[in-house]
Amino acid sequence: MIAPEPFFEPRGTPFSEFHRIRALTDLGHTVDLVTYPFGEDVAMPGLRVFRCLRPPFIRHIGIGPSFAKVPLDLALTLTAMRRAMSTRYDVVHSHEEGAAIGVVLAGLLGVPHLYDMHSSLPQQLTNFKFSRSRILRWCFERFERVAVGRSRVVIVICPELERLVKELRPAQDPVLIENAPGAGEVAPGGDRATIRARYGLDVRTPLILYTGTFEAYQGLDLLFAAMKDVLRTRPDARLLLAGGRSAQVEQARRESEALGLGPAVIFAGERPADEIPALLDAADVLVSPRSRGTNTPLKIYQYLRSGRVIVATRLLTHTQVLDDSVSILTPATADGFAAGLLRALDHPDETARLGAAAATLAATKYSYEAYLARTREAVGRLGLAAPAAVSGSAV
Repeated sequence: MIAPEPFFEPRGTPFSEFHRIRALTDLGHTVDLVTYPFGEDVAMPGLRVFRCLRPPFIRHIGIGPSFAKVPLDLALTLTAMRRAMSTRYDVVHSHEEGAAIGVVLAGLLGVPHLYDMHSSLPQQLTNFKFSRSRILRWCFERFERVAVGRSRVVIVICPELERLVKELRPAQDPVLIENAPGAGEVAPGGDRATIRARYGLDVRTPLILYTGTFEAYQGLDLLFAAMKDVLRTRPDARLLLAGGRSAQVEQARRESEALGLGPAVIFAGERPADEIPALLDAADVLVSPRSRGTNTPLKIYQYLRSGRVIVATRLLTHTQVLDDSVSILTPATADGFAAGLLRALDHPDETARLGAAAATLAATKYSYEAYLARTREAVGRLGLAAPAAVSGSAV
């Protein structure tokens, strides 16, 4: 498995990779993961992690496309080639742009390639405001078409990517595996008061929670502007944000202070993954103000499982999973989002109903059993031997 990301870090694609590996090992396979030299070590039966060398002067890699990925991916290529020459593999499984390595390597080894498509790479150029170059976009579009066409199996994480794959290669039938298992578990009871006390909050304080990265496409500017409107009616409300690197948190803090939000906004910074369920349990309202992109945020599945009411923008990124029966969907404007927040705060009976419906959806459609079944389907399409015969095979 080739993963051009820090592994493990508590963010979208690494979470998805972690749970993909967990499912594969639960199905009896072994995985040799080739990844970047950054991230926390992970111990899991059936998993071996091989990190590429760290290029000089590169000590961290952010989310999305960057020039720093060029030397890192070259180092990743060398590590993947060394592994391919030392072990007999049944499958090459690549994530994101790692397919550029994986497609070639699988061809040289004469084994099938599985492309794990977490996003549209050309769209990343826009989402992260990386480049407006038409030539670079054409290169990304060409790569994506080749990666889809040269893979025996393509896994996608949301219906919009499923549509895109079929548009690129009509003969390709992708396997849709939503990132639900990355959501973690519901926090045990009794954490609500403890978490609130940590941030100086009373148990009766209306608490709005955002979790996730602080990238521009997440819509934090919209959230802050909406919060300014909310405080005019509900000055007792508080907004807690869990996530963001130090520099991003400081920038966001300056933006919130410029709007006069003051102590109504609390920055918790990046939190350990196992702490997030307790934060969700302590909140009254969960928000996803994303303003760009089409991929479903991983946190949405975690929000659903929590049983708390969700307020999100009525955009494809959310409506692939959410609808009005399980959430409050709003226009992607400050006024619209503020109205959704006030509706959630002022109508407890409705929010309880929506939260319960969300938890039911998570327990049925997005269970681990469903995730495991789709993973089994993807592996089955690779044309390997029956599961009982491949237990312990290398992926």
